[in-house]
Amino acid sequence: MDGLFNAKEKRIIGGGDFCYNRKLAPMKNLMEEISTKFDVLKAQVIQPAEGKLSYDYLIPGGYYKQLWDWDGFFIGIYLATRSPALARYLKWWALNFVNATTPEGYTSGCITPKGDRKDIGHFPMKPFLAQGCYFAARYLGDFSWIEPIYSDLERIISYRENHLLDVQSGLFFWETAYQSGADNNPALSNDPNEARSILACDINTFQLREYKCMAKISKALHKQEKQTLYEEQSNQLHSAITTHLLFPKEHSFFNINKETFEPIRCISYSNFIPLIEELAPQDMGRAMINKYLWNHEHMLSKFGLRSLSKQDQKYNNKNIILPYSNWRGPIWPIANYLYSIALFNYGFIDEQQDLAVRLGELCLNDINSFGSMHENYHADTGEPLAPSKDHAENGQSRGFIGWNLLVETMLESAFDGKMNHLEI
Repeated sequence: MDGLFNAKEKRIIGGGDFCYNRKLAPMKNLMEEISTKFDVLKAQVIQPAEGKLSYDYLIPGGYYKQLWDWDGFFIGIYLATRSPALARYLKWWALNFVNATTPEGYTSGCITPKGDRKDIGHFPMKPFLAQGCYFAARYLGDFSWIEPIYSDLERIISYRENHLLDVQSGLFFWETAYQSGADNNPALSNDPNEARSILACDINTFQLREYKCMAKISKALHKQEKQTLYEEQSNQLHSAITTHLLFPKEHSFFNINKETFEPIRCISYSNFIPLIEELAPQDMGRAMINKYLWNHEHMLSKFGLRSLSKQDQKYNNKNIILPYSNWRGPIWPIANYLYSIALFNYGFIDEQQDLAVRLGELCLNDINSFGSMHENYHADTGEPLAPSKDHAENGQSRGFIGWNLLVETMLESAFDGKMNHLEI
């Protein structure tokens, strides 16, 4: 069936009252059951304002009680899609981070009621703040609250440009894999001798989205010169990504070494992030998905999509949180949410629906067995992994909620053919 429709046609056919995929009825039942379970669990991700956190804040739940950068962003996106009123939590997520910003523009990616989390050291926030402001304002129907913090957003972007930008290539880098959130991604490194050495697909895609959102915010606030500036920066970064990180002969994006510009030929979660912005042409993106993502020899498993190709020597499904959470094989629901956007963008509608069902069943089985969910799952068995009983209270797993809530959004998007929750 896949060859009968081009990407644009499949997006139209996949939605509305008709869909060529015959799984819609059972998908609806699964979606309704997930929604009922999530209505109970989602209360665990909201904490009342306390100490340095002046606004109610969003936490992953279970083992994690802190306000984290991209965790909170994606939780906020989920809540905002539930109702416009709930978009206030995404707004408050942004304001809590802005309030924690230093005069230089540094904002820690993890904040507690006592301030920056000290035990993780220097940990600059990932490029999500402008996105959070934009989407909160869009769902609230109000951009005016961003005006008083507009200069803060600029200062935070300037800090990243001053400290995490390679001027020669025009590309950004993580200082360590841990800072990326994909804590031990083998396409990056946590070796102090390799700090700041890798120009990565994910940070550059996220930063591109920051520029695009700043342009949209500037337009809404009638800042024409700023809008033009951020549009130009967006275009420049787009060009740098496709020039340096896209390898057409291998049908893939790769991270590259900052000094040699040599690719790090590792098929990992982060390779596919540029596809959420359609940074590869349609034929190239489809080839990449067919060759690596929707392929049992690499990323595809019975239970969802892996975080690392099973062909990689470092592939494993170890159950760890410390010192780094394991992104070297296990299925992460948040990664699968991002993969699902890539599938949609390149016309893989059947596969998008299939993936939503796999993740929905995975999480529902977890909830029915444990009363909660986990951060990640064994890619070859579907077994719930972290947090395990060694991160438990009285021998009972505390579970994990957080951005796993977006599995409900995956099911809804697959059912109605709309995937615009992160579209700028």
